[in-house]
Amino acid sequence: MNAITLTDKIDDYGRPAWILLTVLGFIVWWPLGLALLAFTIWSGRMACSRYGMERWQGKMTRMQEKMDRVRTQMHGGGGFWSPPSSGNRAFDEYRAETLRRLEEEQREFQEFLARLREAKDKAEFDQFMADRRGRPDITPPSSQTSQA
Repeated sequence: MNAITLTDKIDDYGRPAWILLTVLGFIVWWPLGLALLAFTIWSGRMACSRYGMERWQGKMTRMQEKMDRVRTQMHGGGGFWSPPSSGNRAFDEYRAETLRRLEEEQREFQEFLARLREAKDKAEFDQFMADRRGRPDITPPSSQTSQA
């Protein structure tokens, strides 16, 4: 049996046969597996077939269309996280101003809560210090032991 008919016979089983043969080649003797891997790649047996290439091209086209939609939304809405335009400029300005005002109120409220926590902490600390000053100073007895 010559090599051409052997490769034709393996080609009849398709790409899984070449992958299995390459893996077995690595298991038996790694240089054999490496040679089979090089042969399958350079002979084009691992490349996409004509139908596989069309499928891959279709996927790339769909991905490009999705990227174009995202790009349009980014530029049309004024930013990635901004809502898209409603088509009514007056409403869009009102919405942007309202969102800005709400964000400002949220920031002010967060600052208020921080000041409130600081005041509460200070009051608790002052109470602790007042209680501490009010109790008698009890020092622990010395640890000297008397020997009898």
